[in-house]
Amino acid sequence: MNAGDAAARLRSIRIDLQVVADMVTPESRVLDVGCGDGALLDYLVHFKRVDGRGLEISQAGVNACVGQGLSVIQGDADADLKTYPSKSFDYIILSQTLPAIHDPKAVLLELARIGRRAIVSFPNFGHWKVRWHLLRHGRTPVVDSPTHEWFETPNIHPCTIKDFIRLCDKLDITIERAISLSHWGYPRPSRLPRTMANLLDRHGLFLLRKD
Repeated sequence: MNAGDAAARLRSIRIDLQVVADMVTPESRVLDVGCGDGALLDYLVHFKRVDGRGLEISQAGVNACVGQGLSVIQGDADADLKTYPSKSFDYIILSQTLPAIHDPKAVLLELARIGRRAIVSFPNFGHWKVRWHLLRHGRTPVVDSPTHEWFETPNIHPCTIKDFIRLCDKLDITIERAISLSHWGYPRPSRLPRTMANLLDRHGLFLLRKD
């Protein structure tokens, strides 16, 4: 990879993906679930030198990843995670995919089983702009999908930061690290998101483990 390719990759990665990547130890074994076009996986392979694998439901996403030389197969997180052995990866990542999962509880347990650590990020449906849109317009807000109507969005299980923390508690999953992204995209790290994160921050990112 030449300097120009490296600079292009560095410029193209979104801030939430950069925060996820920063949680991953170099040269570890990683499974990226719902890897999309492979932007995060490509970054991890080239900048963190990970042994990276991907699982993606859309054929277009798989084709984009394979076209970049990434090891990605087509599969559905709701159905196919059970085929992976326990603790077969150092990190298993679910980035911005949680609201589109049919059974978030079961998938979260599978993530904690397969990976020694799991990294989960999602848009926060408790953000004040989402609440204000519903209050002002009386219509379902569409988060992170401005070109979709509510009946077209892939999000079937909207989740707030508080919802996610409560689910982790219920499943006895330990939150090792939590970062929320502000309205302007600034990371705010903490052991657990501060009290106002559920109202003021757009995204939640969590590093998890289950003993």
